[in-house]
Amino acid sequence: MNIKDALTPDELKTVTERSNLKAAWLFVCQYALTIGIFAMMAIWPNPLTIVLAVILFAGRQLGFGVLVHECGHGTLFASKKLNDFFGTWFGAAPTFNNMHAYSRGHLAHHRLAGTREDPDLPNYHDYPITRERFRRKVWRDLSGRTGWNQTKGIFKGLVNIHKLKPEMRTALLKGLVMQLVIVGACFAAGAPWMYLVWWAAFLTTHRLILRLRQVAEHGAVRDLYDMDPRLNTRTVPAQWFDRLLFCPLWVCYHLEHHMLASIPAYNLKKTHELLKAKGYYDDVPFPRSYLQLVREVTVTGEPAAA
Repeated sequence: MNIKDALTPDELKTVTERSNLKAAWLFVCQYALTIGIFAMMAIWPNPLTIVLAVILFAGRQLGFGVLVHECGHGTLFASKKLNDFFGTWFGAAPTFNNMHAYSRGHLAHHRLAGTREDPDLPNYHDYPITRERFRRKVWRDLSGRTGWNQTKGIFKGLVNIHKLKPEMRTALLKGLVMQLVIVGACFAAGAPWMYLVWWAAFLTTHRLILRLRQVAEHGAVRDLYDMDPRLNTRTVPAQWFDRLLFCPLWVCYHLEHHMLASIPAYNLKKTHELLKAKGYYDDVPFPRSYLQLVREVTVTGEPAAA
């Protein structure tokens, strides 16, 4: 059954309705939490708060990616101009992201999810994997190897910025402006070293959070090569702890997003509850937490052949 057949026209209108106020509130929450982590380090500068910041920054950096994702779909604000402005400046720039380039690739993922042509397949097609192999992936992330391999292009781009295409050059320059703002704020707080903590998280814990998000969304699902999102995509109705660390701004409701990409992030939970009440998910399992998810996508021995 298609989601448009499961919901009434009024329900569809409700869950796809866009609100500039709700969109702005997501940005406010994202920035408030990020600034709060910096403030925690500035007020209590010690090894414990620094380690905690490296952990918490990872979720906030993913939060910026979620804002890019939503604005890239054009679903967060009511107008294209607002989505473009806030998405590129206040979503993408803090992490040197290119919203327009990302959106083009991501739309292909939506179009081809459930097929062997899905461009994101390399991120999750071989799950479940052994726990030993998963531990090796975690170590590569936390040691910075994954982060450096995935971000060294930023530094090469900045060195050769005059050679880049206009879109990439603009994205990098916006990112550079935002980095200068962050550095300036750290200096103003009398703790310029906090900027290094931001980058430490970006190169380590953030990479692990990205991996967990990708696996949560499509890894070891019931049928990765079926076009029904209930089979090829997963939602993890996360608790507050998971949302703080692994899935900010309702990104955990990925199944609902794949069923209808025009639903704004702030309406995904409502959509999930509506569909669940109607029996749309009667045979769909939902992990209770990310810890349970990791247990489900890893095995003690070699996984059975598909």
